[in-house]
Amino acid sequence: MSDKVEVRHVTDPGSDDARRFMRLPFRLYHGNPCWVPWFRADMLSLLRRRHPFFEHSDGTFLVATRGAGQGAGRRAARPSARGAGGNRSARGDETAGRLAVLENRRYNEQHGMRSAHFYFFDAVDDPSVTEALFAEAARWAAHRGLDVLLGPMGFGGATGSGILIDGFEHRAAMTMMPYNHPYYGDHLEAVGFTKFLDIYSASIRPDRFRLPDRVRSVAEKVLERGHFRVMRFRRRSELGRVAGRLGAVYNTAEAGHLETYGYSEREIEAIIRDLMLVADPSLIKVLAYKDEVVGFLFAFPDLSEAMQRAGGRLNPLVVCRLLRERRRARSLVVNGAGILPRYQRLGGNALLYHELEKTVRGRGVRHVDLAQIAETTTLMLRDIETLGGRLYKTHRIYRLDL
Repeated sequence: MSDKVEVRHVTDPGSDDARRFMRLPFRLYHGNPCWVPWFRADMLSLLRRRHPFFEHSDGTFLVATRGAGQGAGRRAARPSARGAGGNRSARGDETAGRLAVLENRRYNEQHGMRSAHFYFFDAVDDPSVTEALFAEAARWAAHRGLDVLLGPMGFGGATGSGILIDGFEHRAAMTMMPYNHPYYGDHLEAVGFTKFLDIYSASIRPDRFRLPDRVRSVAEKVLERGHFRVMRFRRRSELGRVAGRLGAVYNTAEAGHLETYGYSEREIEAIIRDLMLVADPSLIKVLAYKDEVVGFLFAFPDLSEAMQRAGGRLNPLVVCRLLRERRRARSLVVNGAGILPRYQRLGGNALLYHELEKTVRGRGVRHVDLAQIAETTTLMLRDIETLGGRLYKTHRIYRLDL
């Protein structure tokens, strides 16, 4: 029988509850080779509401504890060097779950919904903990006149969406797609959640990649005509000069996707700043038609192993290690490819796949992970199969009517 579960809102980013929120996943996934931690500095920025998301939207952070009062007065377990934290606090209670609940007003305006989103769901394998967390989330959402709860859906950019329901044996692609224990989906469905949207990840190996001759021919002819060109970058400063235009193209290209929303200018700046830490400018391809930026292909060195070793810390030594790993990484993550609709029929799609081939076959790459492919993008899913890729992970965004 489960201990009594208590759910509290994190009201102070310097509080014990904030530390619980940040430390819980380190304990839940301790020793798990597939989980990749967030940097604690990024998590603390969210808890302090310094992320530009909170300039247009709102949210709250919840922690669930159980067994309060049992063993009161016991000395708190000393956190490990990796920030795992102990099972029980000085209060004698155990941190058993956490959850972020968000009202994304830009998303609701764009999609004509009154939805709340949840993110950072983590819990021990106790359904009563999940039930208590989402009961409080539902109360928070209903108080704001919201009528559906969707998630996991977070802060855009490289944060990823969904609960992993297939592919648990594979390591997360940095924090661009989340990792979780297999029981998470069962817990959500027991509470009453149903499927809203599935998000796939695909694996492509250079020795299996095959670009159809007709696609290559179209791409080469498009380049010969001289209207399209591929912008390439050697330095981050060069990439930074077109970053603002890329944000506008991304918002337009992704406007119809239910898992995304249009980012504010300040959000785009924050996303670019975060991605610059892991980006290799030579892997970022930007398509231009005459002088207009019209498309993009975002590939990143897979720094998952280096992030695991960092254990959530971000300091000068960790940055040096990330930069070193960035140069020698042989696995890549493609997390973003798109082109403005009016240029797709002019050969832009063929040009994107032509550039993907160069990325897959370049610099000794052994594996490429294509992340965040919604099931609604049926044409892209067919194209991935044609190119020799295979779907190997599924994340599910869930829905609960309130």
